[in-house]
Amino acid sequence: MTTVPKEINAAAAKKNSAEKLTPMMQQYLGIKENHPTMLVFYRMGDFYELFFEDAEKASRLLGITLTARGVASGNPIKMCGVPFHSLDGYLAKLVKLGESVAICEQIGDPATSKGPVERKVMRVVTPGTLTDADLLPEKAERPLLAMCSITQRKTVTTGLAWLSLASGALKLMEFSGDSSTVAARLQQELERIVPAEILSGDNGNLFDDYAGTHINRVPDWHFDVVGGHKALLDQLGVATLTGFGADGLGAAFGAAGALLRYAQSTQGRGLQHVRSLTTETESEFIGLDAATRRNLELTETIRGQESPTLFSLLDHCRTAMGSRMLRHWLHHARRDQNVARARHEAIAALAQSEAAGPLAATLAQVPDIERITTRIALLSARPRDLAALRDGLLQLPALRGDVVRCYGPGQGGETGLLAAIHAALATPTACLDLLVRAVAQEPAAMVRDGGVFATGFDAELDELRALSENAGQFLLDLETRERARTGIANLRVEYNKVHGFYIEVTHGQTDKVPDDYRRRQTLKNAERYITPELKVFEDKALSAQDKALVREKMLYDLLLAELAPHIGTLQTISQGLAQLDTLNALTEHAQQHNWAAPQLVDEPCINIVEGRHPVVEKQIERFIANDCRLVNERRLLLITGPNMGGKSTFMRQVALITLLAYVGSYVPAASATIGPIDRIFTRIGATDDLAGGRSTFMVEMTESAAILNGATEHSLVLMDEVGRGTSTFDGLALAWAIARHLIDTSRSFTLFATHYFELTQLPDSHPSAANVHLSAVEHKDSIVFLHAVQAGPASQSYGLQVAQLAGVPQPVIKAARKHLARLEAQALDATPQRDLFAAPAADPYAQDEDEAAAAPLAALNEAQQALLDAIADLDPDALTPRDALEQLYQLKRLAAA
Repeated sequence: MTTVPKEINAAAAKKNSAEKLTPMMQQYLGIKENHPTMLVFYRMGDFYELFFEDAEKASRLLGITLTARGVASGNPIKMCGVPFHSLDGYLAKLVKLGESVAICEQIGDPATSKGPVERKVMRVVTPGTLTDADLLPEKAERPLLAMCSITQRKTVTTGLAWLSLASGALKLMEFSGDSSTVAARLQQELERIVPAEILSGDNGNLFDDYAGTHINRVPDWHFDVVGGHKALLDQLGVATLTGFGADGLGAAFGAAGALLRYAQSTQGRGLQHVRSLTTETESEFIGLDAATRRNLELTETIRGQESPTLFSLLDHCRTAMGSRMLRHWLHHARRDQNVARARHEAIAALAQSEAAGPLAATLAQVPDIERITTRIALLSARPRDLAALRDGLLQLPALRGDVVRCYGPGQGGETGLLAAIHAALATPTACLDLLVRAVAQEPAAMVRDGGVFATGFDAELDELRALSENAGQFLLDLETRERARTGIANLRVEYNKVHGFYIEVTHGQTDKVPDDYRRRQTLKNAERYITPELKVFEDKALSAQDKALVREKMLYDLLLAELAPHIGTLQTISQGLAQLDTLNALTEHAQQHNWAAPQLVDEPCINIVEGRHPVVEKQIERFIANDCRLVNERRLLLITGPNMGGKSTFMRQVALITLLAYVGSYVPAASATIGPIDRIFTRIGATDDLAGGRSTFMVEMTESAAILNGATEHSLVLMDEVGRGTSTFDGLALAWAIARHLIDTSRSFTLFATHYFELTQLPDSHPSAANVHLSAVEHKDSIVFLHAVQAGPASQSYGLQVAQLAGVPQPVIKAARKHLARLEAQALDATPQRDLFAAPAADPYAQDEDEAAAAPLAALNEAQQALLDAIADLDPDALTPRDALEQLYQLKRLAAA
């Protein structure tokens, strides 16, 4: 007996040639066949419908009702749908879940179609090809990235190409090495770029482990290097890529070819806003790996929240363009000191001229010109986009006036960054004039609703509108005449979109209706009529409305075409606005929070006076500022002190101040002088990767290995509690060896926090290391953290006091104190401590103590231990005065013994 399946999918229905499917369903299956991995939204009237497995998936993901319609292979065809006017909300949810959607529209005329209305996929929405404002995060980019790898004689060359479709920024990068080196480098670059979608060849596997990103497999032949080079030349309209620094690349061209092909296919048209190319190199930016970005909480907290972070603190930007640029600067600090110096000079000029406030007020009236320009290029801009663009361009003269007032001696003059921004903000007169003349002051949201164009822009449109707009007066006049003619005082002449124009008469007055009235609709309490005169007017008015809408659609298409030549200029303006907004936000923050201009110098050093953690100081009432001095002859600071004493905060603030200086911002310090920096590494905190099969200690060692293999003499390294995840002596040995490597081999500027007090001997044998500590004061059984960095090693860790503050039960604390006393006594009784870092003796057994000589010492140890145990058992807060006196006598007797 053959079992009939309960479900049938689209592929099965297509394959079953004997199946009697409706012409509409045959049309759908043909479209679905070309988009097998996407959800196909198939337009049917006022709804987008989904069928078969698409319907089941969409019903589950969107929480919409799953129904059935028609039959395929004897089984109902599963379907679900969403209203066309609610599409954006559903798309946003699907894209957030990593899904891709093909939007199929009706392009034929239902009135003239003999079969199913002709339909075509007009747009493909994927996570990396978004341009709609409703689908994109306002303050972040979501780039599309492609990778191409070429292997020759065990050397792998990997090329990356990535495109932010919403801005038109296209970038390339290429690097080579053995497979493991390239895989590690690839992971690092993906963590920096954070693509929303990755294109990989059919046989590619390097992307498989990059979690959280939508990976799309495309045919390997899309990554052809020669074809990709030609695609770039065609896209940019040039004969050579020399001017873009792309000479000598290979694999990156293959990636670019696949990228452009895919992006164009999703939009259904060319990418006329992609007009420039940037070639990035490894040495261009200060290196930040994923652990460093996470530990420094640049744009996301360690717990994955958006605030409080460095970005949320500094983002006083008034435009989305500025916020996106600020985010980019924080993750892409340039190693070139001149870039940061130019920004420092611009901030100084803005602060000195007191222009930040007026600029902020004007910038608040500027829309997201960058993304509006992209939508113009892709012919998807809506009327209100154009109105916002017009209003934003009208602010340019005021912005330029404020900027030009900042020029002055020593502030860059006509060659500084502000001068370049001033030039970029020149008003595009022809573009603005077109928008002012064409677009209504407050246009409709959609072209199909009409009311997009300003009166006087098009004479024919004005004439058609007049016919519709005069309808109101005609209806009033007709109503007055009909009331007089019929004697029906409450007669009304009205209009609605469903029934058109009509005369409404209540049931009690219908006997007065003249013979020329023709019934149009019967209601519960009234009748609706039409007269020959009203019918003639209706035909004329409705025809004018339809013609006006058709005219507006045609004019709108022409308007977008006329704006196309201005795309390059608008992109230049948007970049200038973003820079100005970002610099102005940094200026406002520096002025409000007493930040200082850092000095970038050629000599190796990090000299920070009264530095503060930019985020933490806003979260607490009183923050203790601290100095940090690292120079050529003082490269490693061994930091000791209590838990919660501020070691990690101190380390992070040094890294953040250094990074901010190279971002081009002022810094939270009295002063800061910083030399060349190529990378910042951090090994802070205890985390695991259980899903990846890595314990906390394995993650710690992996991060340590990355630092030891990558740090140079120009790197800043933060190492916090390395070695604590294993046994005491293993951990101590590792911590010592890692510190030695950083001193002798890497020669990096290093902040090395530890609870291994044995390491504080390191500066005795290595002069470039120095001890500092975070101080604390013990009061009774509690502890007061001073958070002040002082010279020399700490005296103790105060671990039991911190445990008590954390709420560990008092019996546990008492037991711990008792055991600690025993351990300390044993340490005192041991042989004289040898230097941990001294060379080992030739015969390690030669220094054993004579057992007979040790016997008296053992007896003394036993007496001391009894005294210490008695002290540890005391609870002063629980004693009465009499009990306390008795215990004091007892301790005296033990001491005498």
